[in-house]
Order: sequence, then C-alpha cells, then structure tokens
Amino acid sequence: MATSDDTSRQPLYAVLMLNDDDTPTEFVVHVLERFFEMDREAVMRIMLDTHSDGMAECGRYGRDEAKARATQVLSFAQEHRHRLRCARVPST
Repeated sequence: MATSDDTSRQPLYAVLMLNDDDTPTEFVVHVLERFFEMDREAVMRIMLDTHSDGMAECGRYGRDEAKARATQVLSFAQEHRHRLRCARVPST
C-alpha cells in the first residue's frame, strides 16, 4: 500500500514541447491552455522558449501523469492533423 510519503518521493518527469514550424500558433496556444492549464503569460513564455531553444518545459509530473499528458497532446495533434510533438523525460 502506497503512503503519501511514497508518492511525494516519486521521481518527476518533465513534459517538453518540441519546436515545430508547421503547427499554427493558435493550435499550440489551445493545447497549452487545455492540457497544461496555463494562462496567456505562461503560454507566451513557453512558445518563445520553444521557438528560441527548440523545446520548453510545460510542467513536471509523476511518471504516469506525465505520460498521460504527453499522450493526450500527441493524440489531439494527430486528430487535428498537426505535427506538434511533445515528450516526457526524467526531471533533473
């Protein structure tokens, strides 16, 4: 049985948005607001970081939550025929 102490020590994973020159800005804004509950200021920061650095962190979550969010974003992008990509990596 897991305790709250067990879950608080679980490693975190960063969900990264990867640069993509084909996906419309409006779609990326919608994804960040919908799947990461970001306000416009945070969305703009992520978009600028992604564009200038090639990727940006959207949030840090437990392994299963990070996987779920990345999968949701990828599925949503595919449904709408966009090449938007994201990944989850162990947080350092």
